[in-house]
Amino acid sequence: MKHRLALRTAAAAVCAAALVSCGGSSSGGGSGSGSVTVFAAASLTDAFNDMGQDNARFSFAGSQELVSQIQNGAPADVIATADTTTMGQVTDQLKSPAKTFARNTLVIVTAPDNPQHLTTLADLAKPNVQLVLADPSVPAGKYAAQALDAAHVTVHPRSLELDVRSVLTKVETGEGDAGIVYVTDARSAGSKVSSTPVPDSPVATYQIGALDDDGQAFVDYVLSQQGQTVLHRFGFLSP
Repeated sequence: MKHRLALRTAAAAVCAAALVSCGGSSSGGGSGSGSVTVFAAASLTDAFNDMGQDNARFSFAGSQELVSQIQNGAPADVIATADTTTMGQVTDQLKSPAKTFARNTLVIVTAPDNPQHLTTLADLAKPNVQLVLADPSVPAGKYAAQALDAAHVTVHPRSLELDVRSVLTKVETGEGDAGIVYVTDARSAGSKVSSTPVPDSPVATYQIGALDDDGQAFVDYVLSQQGQTVLHRFGFLSP
């Protein structure tokens, strides 16, 4: 019989994502000042910060939170999401159709050396395992739910996080025994976690779109060979 993923309701309120300066001095948001504000999925943090675009200011959060902020009038020039469904919610605000620019897959992350020997999705359902997942409203949470459902595994997460990097952080700090994150998140953690690929992982499709003319140059850069080289270096797959 097919099992459903058992999920607890996330109790924490969603907080506004803080802008992280990447060298720009103004707020962007279509001001015409030359500074560009980029709203991007949390899993893109390292790659986008490494791209060296001095005029870019980044706001990283769960894709669903970024879309909510834009729908509520937050100033942004570019949005990059970790799935197509979320991007579809702001299609009418884009200057041109969104473009797929990267893909990603899932891994199970644990403490270094995997002391509990958690190597399969079924292992995550053991009663002594403190599991942390992204909330199903987050693309990473949605993909994790798909993987667990396909494997006929029912889990009871200790917590549901509002972005995938929060899942990673809880495993790194020992607040969770295991989590499901993207390959690129596990690579960013280095020796702080061990990782095991999720068999037949759903493939995350990342899309990017310009919300105004100021954002188009950044979109073009991400799609360029130079931008793609950076993404590949951080473990993202080709679009």
